[in-house]
Amino acid sequence: MALSGFDIDSPRWDQSTFIGRLKHFANITDWRTALLPDSRLDEAKTLVETCRVGSVPPGTTEEQLHYAKKLYDSAFHPDTGERMNLIGRMSFQVPGGMAITGCMLQFYRTVPAVVFWQWVNQSFNALVNYTNRNAASPITTTQIGVAYLTATSTALATAVGLNLYTKKAPPLVARWVPFAAVASANCVNIPMMRQQELLNGIAVTDENGNKLGHSKKAAVKGITQVVVSRVTMAAPGMSTCQRFRREGGREGITFLHGPLQVMMNAVQIFLFSMAVSKLEPELRESIVSRYGDRVPYVYFNKGL
Repeated sequence: MALSGFDIDSPRWDQSTFIGRLKHFANITDWRTALLPDSRLDEAKTLVETCRVGSVPPGTTEEQLHYAKKLYDSAFHPDTGERMNLIGRMSFQVPGGMAITGCMLQFYRTVPAVVFWQWVNQSFNALVNYTNRNAASPITTTQIGVAYLTATSTALATAVGLNLYTKKAPPLVARWVPFAAVASANCVNIPMMRQQELLNGIAVTDENGNKLGHSKKAAVKGITQVVVSRVTMAAPGMSTCQRFRREGGREGITFLHGPLQVMMNAVQIFLFSMAVSKLEPELRESIVSRYGDRVPYVYFNKGL
């Protein structure tokens, strides 16, 4: 098969369907890709970039190209093309998130344990949020620090406060303290870490990737979707673990958290659309004056 005209950026699965998105996210969040050395990832990036300019090395198969794109999507930022840090990659979410969730659910009985594991979790979340931000909107070191401290303080205050409040409550109620802390912290961590997008807007494009301007409304919509999805992602894993503990008395069922995270990821995609009619008046008028009704929707990277 001739691969010289192979479109490596074309979706492998139909992302307008849930199954298509599920396959896509299962592909790029495959935890095994996190075990590969940087040299292997760089090789994949080189092959992807070579294919994009229409030059495929002789003997390369279509399956090799798909695998190279899988590694590229799992390890390189969609905006900058730079290799992301290991812990912040979505492919590290299954082992990393699973381990931390298990520890938060296990060690919740004392204030020091709650403080430590909430700090670990928020440090992990802050790094993930920063790594998967819309890189077209830069954030300063000071803003990163403020976001981290604010989110961590919110999580600790919520967790410790509820932990003390539920001392006399049934054990089942007390076990929900970690989720309440995670949910509240996500509502602070993500907007704070991505505040530049809210202040200055994010780049929006047409369906062909042509830049049309910046929109604060698109930023609000994208970040809101990320906050909701992050809280929703945490709920199934924690509630399922609680159910198994209540019914089976086992402590080690946290492996379900990984598959559940992938399934919840599948309801969202990096690229998000928004009707032109919902944009700011100035940007809407600019698009309409240039393109008329040929551009009914704009697209943007909302991050994860």
